[in-house]
Amino acid sequence: MTEPTLYPESGFRRLRLDISYDGTNFSGWGIQPDRRTVQQSVEDAISTVAQAKAETIVAGRTDAGVHATGQVIHVDLPESLELTDLAYKLNRILDQDIRINQITIAPPAFHARFSALRRYYEYRILDENKVIPPLARFNTESWYRPLDVDVMNQASALLLGTHDYAAFCKFREGATTIRTLETYSWRRDNQGVLIADVVADAFCYSMVRNLVGAIVCVADGRKDASWISMLLENKERVSDSLVFPARGLSLYKVDYPDDAELLERAAKTIARREEEAN
Repeated sequence: MTEPTLYPESGFRRLRLDISYDGTNFSGWGIQPDRRTVQQSVEDAISTVAQAKAETIVAGRTDAGVHATGQVIHVDLPESLELTDLAYKLNRILDQDIRINQITIAPPAFHARFSALRRYYEYRILDENKVIPPLARFNTESWYRPLDVDVMNQASALLLGTHDYAAFCKFREGATTIRTLETYSWRRDNQGVLIADVVADAFCYSMVRNLVGAIVCVADGRKDASWISMLLENKERVSDSLVFPARGLSLYKVDYPDDAELLERAAKTIARREEEAN
């Protein structure tokens, strides 16, 4: 793993950008050849305004079609860059499906990815084949069977804790699948939409959408709750046919420790990832 940079080079300062985006027409966060990505769009805009090459680090790499209302990135830019109206200037350049909500000078040792304590996602489902309102079609997935929210919560509780979530992650060479799932709960809002709150220290590739697909199998009666425990224990990969679409998923918050604890948190995260990868 490449050693992360916890401090900017001399003559640069680290900025924290809080951003949001509609992931519908993006091929995910990370830069890919000949594809429209959030990272490429953001870096191009920053480079244009700053007149300097911008390389961003993101708190959570969202997959193709996944949205964010509370994404966090950092970027190191020349100290001479005027920060007044920087967010406004970037938003004038960016397409309207990406917004820079706030820009602040990052505290010492801040690292958008490795300083993070946890990431918060939500997944939205409208069940019983109910009609999704036109404006909700971007962030809500439909399901044709009725889903029992109590059953969903009982089954979801079986997945909490620190485990190897290999059964719920798409394979990536050299990537660990050990995570700590702190929250996985379901509720209905006043429009009847089922909303999952999923919180973990970090997520592996496609993990949330796998978790959602597995729980729906139990909630609509196709599987027993014991199947969830069996998948987790045996690391038996969930079928791709059960993975829910990206449109219902949004990253809405990232937690960080107090400024005085940023360096310790980053060092701890880096050490753990290196240990798990070996």
